[in-house]
Amino acid sequence: GQYQRRVHGMVAMILMRALHKDFRRYNQDDPEMLEVQQEETGWKLVHGDVFRKPVNPSLFASLVGTGVQVFAMALLTLVFAALGFLSPANRGALMTTLLLLFVFMGVFAGYYSARTYKMFGEHDWKKNTLITASLFPGICFTIFFILNCFIAGEKSSGAVPFGTMFAILVLWFGISVPLVFLGAWFGYRKDPQELPTKVNQLRREIPIQPWYMQQRFSVLVGGVLPFGAVFIEVFFIMSSVWLHRFYYMFGFLFIVYVILIITSAEITIVMCYFQLCSEDYQWWWRSYFTAGSSALYLFFYSILYFFTKLDITPFISGLLYFGYMTLVSLAFFVITGTIGHVATFAFVRIIYGSYYVR
Repeated sequence: GQYQRRVHGMVAMILMRALHKDFRRYNQDDPEMLEVQQEETGWKLVHGDVFRKPVNPSLFASLVGTGVQVFAMALLTLVFAALGFLSPANRGALMTTLLLLFVFMGVFAGYYSARTYKMFGEHDWKKNTLITASLFPGICFTIFFILNCFIAGEKSSGAVPFGTMFAILVLWFGISVPLVFLGAWFGYRKDPQELPTKVNQLRREIPIQPWYMQQRFSVLVGGVLPFGAVFIEVFFIMSSVWLHRFYYMFGFLFIVYVILIITSAEITIVMCYFQLCSEDYQWWWRSYFTAGSSALYLFFYSILYFFTKLDITPFISGLLYFGYMTLVSLAFFVITGTIGHVATFAFVRIIYGSYYVR
């Protein structure tokens, strides 16, 4: 709670500081004073580059679309569970709900991916949609299939039968992919989002950044807070899954999810503001990775949990554990990364819009 309050205060202070000077600027008619003010902070200097498209715009748009899809799936599952529609004792129903919701949320993945892709001025929307529809599900299915092959090789009854695997493929290619294309068709037909400033033809040179503003360091620092917000709950959920205890606190978990959203958004906005003040305008990918790096801490924690809490000796069991934790960490990465990006994009549009719209 205390950490959240501090970050809330920090973001409010930054927003007020950034916008207050700009509003004060409107009341001044002296051109020289305007010029002096324009030079006083770094983020105003990069207005001609701040909306320059990132490297690999198609991959970025696909990850944003996938993040929206997984975010909506997790949110709706938590709502159903908190309202009592899903029993913790029936784990099969929980997994089926997650899978079906993921498939049907493909519409949102296609829509938001196409909107982001079009905003970057790109035109090959079908290729982008195909990446969106196949990247995350493809990685998940590959890991799941490999794990299942190992289980089947052990002649275990826990192996997923071929019929079920085929049904998952039918869900993916028969329902999910067409829905992603449907969403993308609607998203790409709409006019692109208006940006407050135009991109200059000549790319501005980024000054040499101090060590604490380097991408790797700031990204790793940014992931600490979102993971810290859900750390206790992660322990209980992992105990529920791996130590066969029942998890009943879905209402509380929903609140934790909301806290995760707020924390991921705020830490990314703070880090982005400092980055822009250092005249570094390459914020697109960094906004995604800053909050998304919390997934790295989640995976590191799962390693710690494995060696301190679990007594798993067979190789296949250990492989299953780390295989499934990789899938969970991937889902956590796209959720937090997308939250971070959406919040930062809104923040950047607000501060540049308030400054340059006369």
